[in-house]
Amino acid sequence: MRWSIVFCCFLFATLANAMSTPGLDSPAIDKVLVVKSERKLLLLSRGEILKSYRVSLGKQPNGPKRYQGDKRTPEGFYWIDWRKTSDKYNLSMHISYPNQQDLHHARQKGLPAGDMIMIHGTPLDAEYPEWYFHTLDWTEGCIAMRNHDIREVWSLVKDGTLIEIRP
Repeated sequence: MRWSIVFCCFLFATLANAMSTPGLDSPAIDKVLVVKSERKLLLLSRGEILKSYRVSLGKQPNGPKRYQGDKRTPEGFYWIDWRKTSDKYNLSMHISYPNQQDLHHARQKGLPAGDMIMIHGTPLDAEYPEWYFHTLDWTEGCIAMRNHDIREVWSLVKDGTLIEIRP
């Protein structure tokens, strides 16, 4: 009987801890949603928003990326397909841009679609503190976050996760 009570208490404590915040014991993140107009990156599990972060976008935030160098952040469906540490931007997670639709639009203009679109952190720069970058759109088309936030997203989002980027 005592073991039953101990087991039930242990089970209750484990479940209560797992439901408090996203982490290793929480539901798997199955989708990353970026809403450009709101400057938000949302982590979802089975359609439920578990976490929300503020992001910065490309220097030309309105409209989808059409070709390399347009300074726009893509719109559409992609995958987080690999990641790396970055001397310049802390951590970075690669987005599988361009997809077939992106390639089509770039070919129509006779230009390369571009690549290396990432979710990444903020530069560590003595002249410009992190808050400076966090309040404006400054990337070449990537999605930037505070370094604390990218470390959390890095730990919660696995490679192969779907990312949808909406206008």
